[in-house]
Amino acid sequence: MQALISDPDTPAGVRLGQVPEPVPQAAEAVIEVEWFTLLARNLDHAATLPPGSIPGFDAVGTVRRAAEDGTGPAPGTRVAALMTGNAWAQLRAVSTGELAIVPEQVDSGQATTLLVPGVSALRAVRRLGALTGRRLLVTGAAGAVGHFAVQLGRLAGAYVIAAVRDPGSRDRLMGLGADEVVTELGQVSAPVHGVIESVGGPLLAQAFDLLAEDGLIQQVGASSGQPTTFAPYQMVGRRRAIEGFWAGDRFGPDLSYLLDLLAEGKLVPLNDERATWDDIDALSRRLRAADAPRRLVVAARRTLAS
Repeated sequence: MQALISDPDTPAGVRLGQVPEPVPQAAEAVIEVEWFTLLARNLDHAATLPPGSIPGFDAVGTVRRAAEDGTGPAPGTRVAALMTGNAWAQLRAVSTGELAIVPEQVDSGQATTLLVPGVSALRAVRRLGALTGRRLLVTGAAGAVGHFAVQLGRLAGAYVIAAVRDPGSRDRLMGLGADEVVTELGQVSAPVHGVIESVGGPLLAQAFDLLAEDGLIQQVGASSGQPTTFAPYQMVGRRRAIEGFWAGDRFGPDLSYLLDLLAEGKLVPLNDERATWDDIDALSRRLRAADAPRRLVVAARRTLAS
């Protein structure tokens, strides 16, 4: 079968090559991959893997071979999977506990864009506890995790404050369910119960000062690339906490929940740009261009038909 395999000597850090088909365990189904997402940082990571490795996390496709132990969906079922490794290939063996059936009314490409940021946002929101009537701050709200965190926070009953650099994002974020959109944290007028923080740097320290008693920050990223410096005693004297985000595992049920929300029109998917994997070096250049999309949704078969 064909796959994108790690090769640090190539411009993209991966190349299209031939690899053996996966040999599934008894509780694994073999998925014929249709779509996966590709980001510039995915390629950076792929170049650090042992040569010949198959990278990737998220994929949507159809079951080619059901699990031998009788668990999981039948052949021909359209499914989504999120796990580490082996996504950038025509076939992928996946534990049936990690699979979610994609509802008929959900587009396969749109489902693919949901998997990583959607699960990250969902699990971060859950870590904050009960949110009904409470104030939730989402930094980096224009990003992929922020896109879903705003919506999931609103569905959880929170008063959602979306923080962004570009005021041009305001209308879109208000349409997703934000109650306020701010371009600097000094505009946040009252303490917040929780923060989903993806920027890092000085913004993290500012967000910490906004926390109410027993408030919690879930730090899901650090897009600024800057270190965070706290003033002396800034973290002393109140019960507030910063928790590093850990995605965990056993994603199947959460993927099912999110895909059902998408099918019911309760989640707005991310916009996506689609491509085939035939010229991976060209895709790498596209992802690193000044006008690069946040992510590409890539067809694993040499077609754009889903």
